Amino acid sequence: MLSRFMSGSIRNLEREYSCTVRLLDDTEYTCTIQRDAKGQYLFDLICHHLNLLEKDYFGIRYVDPDKQRHWLEFSKSIAKQMKSQPPFTMCLRVKFYPPEPASLKEEITRYLVFLQIKRDLYHGRLLCKTSDAAMLAAHILQAEIGNYDPGKHPEGYSSKFQFFPKHSEKLERRISDIHKTELIGQTPETSERNFLQKAQMLETYGVDPHPCKDVSGNPAFLAFTPFGFVVLQGNRRVHFLKWNEVTKLKFEGKTFHVHANQREIILTYFAPTPEACKHLWKCGVENQAFYKLEKSSQVRTVSSSNLFFKGSRFRYSGRVAKEVMEQSAKIKREPPEIHRAGLVPSRSCPSITHGPRLTSVPRTRRRAVHISIMEGLESLRDSAHSTPVRSVSHGDCFMPRSRSQATDASERTAVISDEAYSPSDSVLPTPVAEHSMELAVSRQINGAPCSIEEEKESEAGTPMRGEGGDFGAEEGAGGDSALSEVEQVNKFVLSVLRLLLVTIGLLFVLLLLLIILTESDLDIAFLRDIRQTPEFEQFHYEYFCPLRRWFACKLRWVGGLLINK
Repeated sequence: MLSRFMSGSIRNLEREYSCTVRLLDDTEYTCTIQRDAKGQYLFDLICHHLNLLEKDYFGIRYVDPDKQRHWLEFSKSIAKQMKSQPPFTMCLRVKFYPPEPASLKEEITRYLVFLQIKRDLYHGRLLCKTSDAAMLAAHILQAEIGNYDPGKHPEGYSSKFQFFPKHSEKLERRISDIHKTELIGQTPETSERNFLQKAQMLETYGVDPHPCKDVSGNPAFLAFTPFGFVVLQGNRRVHFLKWNEVTKLKFEGKTFHVHANQREIILTYFAPTPEACKHLWKCGVENQAFYKLEKSSQVRTVSSSNLFFKGSRFRYSGRVAKEVMEQSAKIKREPPEIHRAGLVPSRSCPSITHGPRLTSVPRTRRRAVHISIMEGLESLRDSAHSTPVRSVSHGDCFMPRSRSQATDASERTAVISDEAYSPSDSVLPTPVAEHSMELAVSRQINGAPCSIEEEKESEAGTPMRGEGGDFGAEEGAGGDSALSEVEQVNKFVLSVLRLLLVTIGLLFVLLLLLIILTESDLDIAFLRDIRQTPEFEQFHYEYFCPLRRWFACKLRWVGGLLINK
């Protein structure tokens, strides 16, 4: 708590900050920014570095000390948004998924979206059939290692690469067969375009899930896609609302409400924390404005509550999807050079490897691929605040099937498993410091998966706790809980004060209005009765008339000064 209290003073003394942004190909861009630099300045620097013009689809994400993710607001100061001490660490990610990514104007934009969707596929956010999974992985192979070459690619070469949280040897063979026979001769650009065309047809394309609970306490994941609002629960999609059907998004505390069809439908969900609920609400407001509106001039400031004096107010600042596509059509320049980062075998690069791969099992117990959205969920908070998810072993995550079920497994859509293990078991870390990389490497060599807490700490640039840090961790947890209680009390006091001030202001305005009406020449029975009361006559002669003469005198004095000048 002391470090947080001092961090603001330390930042105020510094004129420049060091900032590191992790790009989509896992390279890093480091720069120095001024103390009062806004988010737009940093974003423009990155886009210039990438030679990117279609930049409205992207955003910068960071993690605060409480492990809550945020999108950097470009219209605000960077230093005021960051709650951690410098140097700052952030990530470049796709914020608004293009409705038709394969139709993007420039190849550099398609390549960056390709990297994002490949990341979604690996982390289990993009659900698909087994046949679609094999085709997507084969396109990745073709785009990044080129045509199949028997001299360079021995038997089982696809097993050295990790495309999904988990996959079987049968899927690996299918990936190799497609890569060997169906994709020969395709250039990286063509393979990436075909990959995007395949991915955009999937039901969970563009999903960045937010963990919540429904009114019955059941875990659910809320997401915003280019086509609407989605609720994923259990093993199926339980709600889908198109953007033109969503009329209002609001939140209060941990409660998030979605109004649709002129208030005929109200969906209510509960986020893990008030901060997570506010982040969910802001993401919804931005996505709705980006995909639904025709022009950015139609964007309005949105309030999280029906009462204007209560809740948060937020306004999306940026162009909408239609304007972005119109602007992209006007781009005329030589295509910029793209430096593609080829695939590296997972066995030679521990930072890519993730957990054990499924080995061969008896045919009677062969299990189909089961890609779960709960696996590798990047937007979950730490275990103290996340939605409870039952953790099981790697083998138990794959539901056993009979021969008849396994035969048509390739024709069935992958679902969200009720038996999915904890998300912290399948998250690919993105360390930004040497000690973080060494820790990730040592854990991968020992076969231990990296946790989601470590990924968030690495993105936030905060040091990781060692083995002997249990006591410090407990002490920090106690401090955080005490701080959160103080913040809740402060929010309640501010809310009460705001309500009191607004009430007093309204009463004062009403009193002034009543005085003006009664002193006017309006001949209304109600006002005439008020004028005839002794109290009004006393107020009129003792207070109102002297005050009116004083104002008239002052006005004449000011008028005289103006005339003399």
